[in-house]
Amino acid sequence: MKQVPTLDIRRYDTDRAAFVAELGAAYREFGFCCISGHGISRELIDGAYDVFQRFFALPTDTKMKYHVPGSGGARGYTPLKVETAKDSRYADLKEFWHVGREIPRDSRFADVMAPNLWPAEVPEFKQYGYGLFEALDQLGTRVLRALALHIDLPENYFEDKTDQGNSILRPIHYPPITEENIPNVRAGAHEDINFITLLVGASAEGLEVLTREGEWLPITTEGDAIVVNIGDMLQRLTNHVYPSTTHRVVNPPNENARKPRYSVPYFLHPNPDVVLDPLPQCVTAENPSRYDTSITSHEYLLQRLREIKLI
Repeated sequence: MKQVPTLDIRRYDTDRAAFVAELGAAYREFGFCCISGHGISRELIDGAYDVFQRFFALPTDTKMKYHVPGSGGARGYTPLKVETAKDSRYADLKEFWHVGREIPRDSRFADVMAPNLWPAEVPEFKQYGYGLFEALDQLGTRVLRALALHIDLPENYFEDKTDQGNSILRPIHYPPITEENIPNVRAGAHEDINFITLLVGASAEGLEVLTREGEWLPITTEGDAIVVNIGDMLQRLTNHVYPSTTHRVVNPPNENARKPRYSVPYFLHPNPDVVLDPLPQCVTAENPSRYDTSITSHEYLLQRLREIKLI
């Protein structure tokens, strides 16, 4: 049976050519790869999960103090059954929080990147939440270096295009499922909007990726591995050389459906003014350009947020 590979990112420094080739092959095939050897401490990950679980355990009225209507959920809390996968009839069975990049309030992007909110009821939330944001941002930069080399770009090609990226850390709580035969799934089939997504563990099974053969393939990680997948913005920029693959979170068919599930994806976005035109390196006679109009990453983000009913 096919399996999304796990690659040790330390090989980027010791066995670069082979690592880049294997990573590129994984993304061309699946749009997904599991990354181990990343050096993000277990203490940081466990501490972050602890503060996130403590927040989601608060009363709904308390959590709703941090809900910002009309913001697309860009910061703070989004309650249960709001986000809806594109073209889905049913809202997802999840609630979540958004941590964004801390930028100077005189930044040229300040009008589209709001200040963070921090729940006063969980004092360590900022320490662990932003600590994990920064660690995953740095890991994402390392992954993008390898992805750049694989398509014959300079190693640091993406760095000045993501250093002010409108990236999001999203702690998610999928509450226990207590009803029989509900039509909703925890997260409907979808593709991610951004450049790449880094998913730090999950406390229960459920993540599945749609293969090219049209079959749903479960993804399970071992050890310290983090799931990293391609988003639609990078698919567009690379003219589909790196595919953004459909995935979902299904309801477990066993007693785990009665348990809460937590996961923490980090959505690494380009800077809001990056233009997502296909790169010349990714346009060939066999793969002609698939796009004839230009769009910035911020325009694209707004378009997609409308589709999934967040704005």
